Amino acid sequence: MTSVPTASQTGEGGPDGSDFPDHIAIIMDGNGRWAKARGFPRAVGHERGVEALRRTVEAAQDIGLRNLTVYSFSTENWRRPVAEVNALFGLLKAYVKRDLNRLASEGVRIRILGTREGLPEDILELVDRAEARTAKNSAFNLCIAFNYGGREEIVRAAQKLASDVADGRIEASEITEDRFTAALDTDGIPDPDIMIRTSGEFRLSNFLNWQAAYAELVFMDVLWPDFGKSHLLEAIEIYRSRERRFGGLASGAA
Repeated sequence: MTSVPTASQTGEGGPDGSDFPDHIAIIMDGNGRWAKARGFPRAVGHERGVEALRRTVEAAQDIGLRNLTVYSFSTENWRRPVAEVNALFGLLKAYVKRDLNRLASEGVRIRILGTREGLPEDILELVDRAEARTAKNSAFNLCIAFNYGGREEIVRAAQKLASDVADGRIEASEITEDRFTAALDTDGIPDPDIMIRTSGEFRLSNFLNWQAAYAELVFMDVLWPDFGKSHLLEAIEIYRSRERRFGGLASGAA
């Protein structure tokens, strides 16, 4: 594997032509299969998944990434058994309680994407505390998509803009792509340059549907509990090998 330059060596990524990403989004998939393959309960797979998240956040900070978004709990995950849903809630609580002070001291800003509807009171309190505690930080943005669905997010944004029109705050003709983007949960965060999915599956699974319009998709045949810095660097290498045209022509094309 060749050496991957850090952000300080290449500048920020995106349509400006530099080859280091500014934002990576990850679908953390494969906890259950990891546990099953080893004869463990699914809960153990989720616990190891949290360890992988810690490794990945630290790796992202080490290489100078500015924005990381991870898919933690989807709106569809409510269909899972109650015990597993409660276990996932418990892991979020454990992660925030253990890591919040450290992340806050390192300049990490935590943002929770998704709807608050249906979440237990203790989770709501935890989410609000994490966001409030880190709101003034700017060194690194960690966005956790929790109780999140891409279509549901788009619907909420459309409802917000429809309400603004109905109340006379804006005209319907003033709804542009930029204004719609600002109504999403990721307002102020650049669109992802790379979308990684682990476990060998080839789906976006309702994750950042609007924001990932021009993301480079990287599907990796590794289960999430085994994911680490080397896989993150491998995804960046793949990204750097591709030419991003954003609807334009390839370099040198007639």
